[in-house]
Amino acid sequence: MALAEEILKRYWGFKSFRPLQGEVIGNILQGKDTLALMPTGGGKSLCFQVPALCKEGICIVITPLISLMKDQVEHLKEKHIPALAIHSGMSGREVEKAFKNALYGNFKLLYLSPERLRTSLFLDYIGDLHVNLITVDEAHCISQWGYDFRPAYLQIGELREHLPEVPLLAITATATKIVRADIQEKLKFRKKNVLIKSFFRENLSYTVFSEQAKLNKTIDILHKVSGSSIIFCKSRRRTREIASYLHQSGLQADFYHAGLDAGDRNQRQEAWIANETRIMVCTNAFGMGIDKPDVRTVIHYDVPDSPEAYYQEAGRAGRDGKRSYCVLLYNQHELKALEENIETNYPPLEKIREIYRAIVSYLQIPAGSGEGMYYDFDLNDFTKTFHLNIILVTHILKVLEQEEILTFTDSVLLSSRICFTVPKNELYRFEKENPALDNMVKCLLRTYEGIFNNYINVSEKQVSHMLKINEKIVVQQWHELQRYGILDFQPAKDKPQIYFMQERRVVDDLNLHMHRIHARKKTYEDRVHAMISYVENDKICRSKLLLTYFDESESLPCGICDVCIRKRQQLKSSQQKQVIYEEIKERLTEGAQSVNELLAGYSSLKKESVLLILREMLDEEEIRINKVQKMEWRAENH
Repeated sequence: MALAEEILKRYWGFKSFRPLQGEVIGNILQGKDTLALMPTGGGKSLCFQVPALCKEGICIVITPLISLMKDQVEHLKEKHIPALAIHSGMSGREVEKAFKNALYGNFKLLYLSPERLRTSLFLDYIGDLHVNLITVDEAHCISQWGYDFRPAYLQIGELREHLPEVPLLAITATATKIVRADIQEKLKFRKKNVLIKSFFRENLSYTVFSEQAKLNKTIDILHKVSGSSIIFCKSRRRTREIASYLHQSGLQADFYHAGLDAGDRNQRQEAWIANETRIMVCTNAFGMGIDKPDVRTVIHYDVPDSPEAYYQEAGRAGRDGKRSYCVLLYNQHELKALEENIETNYPPLEKIREIYRAIVSYLQIPAGSGEGMYYDFDLNDFTKTFHLNIILVTHILKVLEQEEILTFTDSVLLSSRICFTVPKNELYRFEKENPALDNMVKCLLRTYEGIFNNYINVSEKQVSHMLKINEKIVVQQWHELQRYGILDFQPAKDKPQIYFMQERRVVDDLNLHMHRIHARKKTYEDRVHAMISYVENDKICRSKLLLTYFDESESLPCGICDVCIRKRQQLKSSQQKQVIYEEIKERLTEGAQSVNELLAGYSSLKKESVLLILREMLDEEEIRINKVQKMEWRAENH
């Protein structure tokens, strides 16, 4: 671990690891397959980046999030850690060049989308790559019982056959006991090994409000709590409407969703990270992989359909450890709609076939073709053309993905990319013979390091500014250089895409595994009901309710959620508090006891009061938890 700590300090400037980070890294360095459960903001990336630098070879990181790949690769490059990414949307030439760089270059991390694992090109290279670690991010996606199951993840288990001795690290922020077991089975763990950081976030205050006038309540919250804020909505239109209303009310707000073009999204995201924009009203397309520590409020304007989604999104608050507020607004109509959505999310086979027929007609794909191909797919135009409900189509696309028919990527954020394809001496001769393009060539060489060896993200705006020419002329000259064979230019891409995993079927032959779909429907139904129970709950600490859902049953009330605050106020006005306090004090001075031991003998009505008083005594440092997780009276209090 000495080397790991040295690397941590050299590249990241930290003197020590956060809780659980060191334990996970130690397991990996010992060659153990490891499933690590770490809440959002727990420093997951260091758990594989540090071991990758400790060992000879390259770490393969499998993640479905293109934006996260790009961000992490850029951040690593800024620290002079060589890393690269391969994902959907890259050309075949780009992909092959990246694999060659991974094989022959001195790269330490290679980020891949899960779909990449099934390609023949990947299989051609994997045997020759010196892989030191396989990392599976968002590992809950591999489980059919996870809330975001993605079939492409099932290919990862087959990767173990090519690299049987390479340790595997699976990381996720949320997984129930059933999902944890399924992850380890699907990834073919050599020995079960789960490391869990408690899901408890002591600085987060959870509150639920039943509200008809949500906008007024939102403004009230934002006036009471200063600082950076996220407001999650389910619809793109609503993000725009709410941001506009907040702006008119004197609050600094903007909106974000996957339908905006890449430039807008990047600009709005950067402005929010830099605190130039205080409030971001967004769909859940926003925030994945963004490490902003000082978010003081996360407001859910609409009710999520699962505790997992809610916990992850709310968990973007308070990563700096300071008190932050997670507020959920709802009305009874929404809860009824959630129930109704169970049927919408899992439509009958006839409806799935109808939408599949419309998709292949829209894309003009003949029967028997299309396998392994990407197609630009404008969801809004498609639904308007065929007069379809966009929500229904979205859910059917998800079913088709889970059945490994096709995948739909809502947005691919890819900048323009360039790589020179001729040797330097030939490029010099070309410049002499083509003076009109000489300034462009020199500008690219001066501005973008490594452009001879790698596809580099380039900015039309930056080059336009440097050469003092129009952006359209910049692009024209890049195309001209490509026609001369001097460079390969991949224009910016910001269109949703459909990828066909199988050849286009005759619609009547589209047979799905309906028993699996019905099983997933039942699991989804259970999650919806768990979320509704969370919303309607007014008796159990909200943090405790979430922890119990994730199988962390022995936990104290948080003391700061709306339920706990109300109960503490009630307890404060009763004479019962002092009596229970003295009883706990007497028992703990005689010896340490577990929470369950302390609760023994109290009626069910009193147990909640005992737990709240224990939380206060811990906060006031009158008692502490020892190494064997028992409560003990602090010796200095005697």
